Amino acid sequence: MRSLWFVIGLAATACGIAGAVLPLLPATPFLLLATFAFARSSPRLHDWLVTHPTLGPPIENWRAHGAIATRVKTLAVIVMAITLAASVLGGLDGWIILLQAGVMALAAAFILTRPSGPD
Repeated sequence: MRSLWFVIGLAATACGIAGAVLPLLPATPFLLLATFAFARSSPRLHDWLVTHPTLGPPIENWRAHGAIATRVKTLAVIVMAITLAASVLGGLDGWIILLQAGVMALAAAFILTRPSGPD
């Protein structure tokens, strides 16, 4: 099982790093998954990830406060809106757009109702 958690941790870290650079891929959920997986497989990589100067703060913000930074919230909602607009402009079927809009609305509601950080 440790090997499986290790591979999941590596894959999630790679996706998290890509998400920090690419606008359409969320970084934080992948980093949280990587933290979870490394806690079960590699204490050294777990410690590296949570103490990393760039990757660590969003993890700690979520762990300590269940919070998502305001900048990240704003970017997430903007990316969702652009994606939905691209679907409409791309001429996707109406039911796909409605399904997509519904899922994005739920995701946006979750994101926007999280605290922004410590007071």
